[in-house]
Amino acid sequence: MKRMPNKQVDVKKSLGDLFRYLKPYSGLILLAVLLAAFGTFFSITGPKILSRITNHIQDVLVSGSVEFDFKYINKIGFILIGIYIFSAIAQYIQARIMTHVTQTVCNRLRRDISHKINRLPLNYFDTRTHGDVLSVATNDIDTLGQSLNQAISQLVSSMTMLIGISIMLISISWIMFVIALVSVPVSMILMFFVVGKSQRYFKQQQESLGELNGHIEEVYSGHNVIKVFNAEDEVSIKFNSINKKLYNSSYKSQFLSGMMMPIMTFVSNAAYIVICIIGGNMAANKTLKVGDIVASIQYIRQFNQPLGQIAQILNVLQQTAAASDRVFTFLNETEMTFEKDKITKMEKVVGNVEFDHVKFGYSEDKIIINDFSIKVKAGQKVAIVGPTGAGKTTIVNLLMRFYELNSGDIIIDGIKTTDMTRECVHSLFSMVLQDTWLFEGTIKENIKYGKLDATDEEVYEACKMAHIDYFIRSLPGGYDMVLDDNANLSQGQKQLFTIARAMLANRQMLILDEATSSVDTRTEILIQKAMDKLTEGRTSFVIAHRLSTIKNADLILVMKDGNIIETGNHEQLITLNGFYADLYNSQFSEN
Repeated sequence: MKRMPNKQVDVKKSLGDLFRYLKPYSGLILLAVLLAAFGTFFSITGPKILSRITNHIQDVLVSGSVEFDFKYINKIGFILIGIYIFSAIAQYIQARIMTHVTQTVCNRLRRDISHKINRLPLNYFDTRTHGDVLSVATNDIDTLGQSLNQAISQLVSSMTMLIGISIMLISISWIMFVIALVSVPVSMILMFFVVGKSQRYFKQQQESLGELNGHIEEVYSGHNVIKVFNAEDEVSIKFNSINKKLYNSSYKSQFLSGMMMPIMTFVSNAAYIVICIIGGNMAANKTLKVGDIVASIQYIRQFNQPLGQIAQILNVLQQTAAASDRVFTFLNETEMTFEKDKITKMEKVVGNVEFDHVKFGYSEDKIIINDFSIKVKAGQKVAIVGPTGAGKTTIVNLLMRFYELNSGDIIIDGIKTTDMTRECVHSLFSMVLQDTWLFEGTIKENIKYGKLDATDEEVYEACKMAHIDYFIRSLPGGYDMVLDDNANLSQGQKQLFTIARAMLANRQMLILDEATSSVDTRTEILIQKAMDKLTEGRTSFVIAHRLSTIKNADLILVMKDGNIIETGNHEQLITLNGFYADLYNSQFSEN
C-alpha cells in the first residue's frame, strides 16, 4: 500500500477550499470578527486615557500645587473600568461563537468524510493504508479545528490592534509613530523569511504523522504474525525510520515557528530603547508630557505584539493549509458513479446468474480475468477452486459489484448488475468471508447485523443452525454479552457468529469464501450440514481450498490465470483426470 501522494501544498487553493466550506457560517464569523475588533479597539484606548491621569499629576507637580482633582481622576478610572469590561465581554462572546463554528465545521467534516468513505470505490483503499485515511479523519480535522478557533479571531484582533496603536501613536506624536513604523519592515522581512522556510516542513509533518499512524495500525493488527516470525527488529527499524522523519519535520517546523517570538521581542526591545531615549529628550525639552511618553512606551511595547501574533498565525495557517489540503484532497477523490434511474429493489429473486465474456483488471495494464463466461441455474451450488491468484475472490467481488467490469456483463435473473444500484446487488446475497468481522456490541446485535429487524426467536434459530447457540448460552450474559477487547473468543467461534449472521439474513443467493477455514473438523462437519440445508433452493457460490468441502457441489469451476479451464461436478472432474484431479489428489495423497 502507498500513502497519500506527496505534493507541494497550494496554500491559496487549500485555504480557498476551506473558506468556501465555511461560507454557510459567514454570518456568525462576521459577528465574531466585529466583536473581536471592537473588543481589541476598546482595550487599546486604555493607555491613551490613562495618560490623562499621569499628565494631570505632572501638571499639578510642575505648578507647585498639591490640589489633585480626584473627581477627574475617579471619572477617568471608571471610564477605564467600563472600557475593559466591555472589551472582555466582547472577546468572551466572540470566543464562544468561534468555538461553536469550528466545532460545528469539524463535526460536519467528519460526517462528510464518513459518507465519502462509503462512496469511494474499493480500489481507492487498495492503494492507501488504513492509518493514512484514519489520520485525515482525526489528526487533520483536529488541526483544522484548533487552528480555525485561534487564527480568525486572533488575526482580526492583531490587525485591529496594529491599526489602533498606529492611530494612538499618531495622536500622541508623529515621531513616536515613525519610530514604531521603522521596526515593521524589519519584522516583516524576518517573519516572511521564517514562514517561507517552515511551510514545507509542516506539510511533511502531517504526511509523516499519517504514515506513522498507518504503520502502527498495521503492526498492532498483525502483532501475532510479527511475533511468530521474530520480525520485531524489522518492524522497529521501519518504525524508527518513520518516527525519525516525523521528528525531523516536526523539529524543523516547530523550531522555525518558535523563532518568531524571539525575533519580534528583539525588534520590540530595540524600538523600546529608541523611544525611551528620544522620549526622554522630548520631555526634557517640554515638547511632550510624561503621561504621553508613558503611553507611547506602552504602545510601542504592544506594537510588535500584533506583528508577532500575525507571524504565529501565518505559521498556524501553514498547518491549516497542509491539513486542509489532505482533507479536501480526500473529499474531492473520484467517487463511484451516481446511480440514477437504476433498479433499487428486485421484487422476486430466482437466482439465475450469468457471466457473459467478463473481462477485469485492477489496472488497465494488469488484466486478471480474461474472458469469463458461465451460466448458473437457480438453486445450484457452484464451487470455485484453483491455485492462489487464479481469480477466485475477484469473481465474487465482481459478482457483488465491489469493482466495475472492464467489459462484458454479469446478469442476474435476466437483469444486468450494472442496471441495478449497488445496494440492490448487495441485498441479493448473504456473504461469509474468511476474515471475520465483529463490532463492539452484544452478541445479539452482531448477529442481527444481517437482518436489523429480526426477532429474538429468529436470532436463536439462526444460531442453532450454525451450532453456536449452546456456546452463546454458556457465556456470561448469553446473547447480551458485549463483544469487546476483553471477549476471549477463538477465530473459529468468531467465524460461527458470522455464519449465523448470514443464516439470519436468509437471502436467495449465498457467497461463502472459505467459511469453515477457521473451525475444527468436528465443527466443520456440523456447519457443512447446516450449510447444505441453508443452500437448498438457493444459488450458492463457494470458494474453497479444502476440496473435500465441495464434493457435493452441482458445478465446480476450476480457474487458472483468470480463465476457467475445467467445469463439471466432482465425479466428472476426477474422471477427466486433469488439473482438478491433480489438486484433489495432492490434498489426499497421504490417504
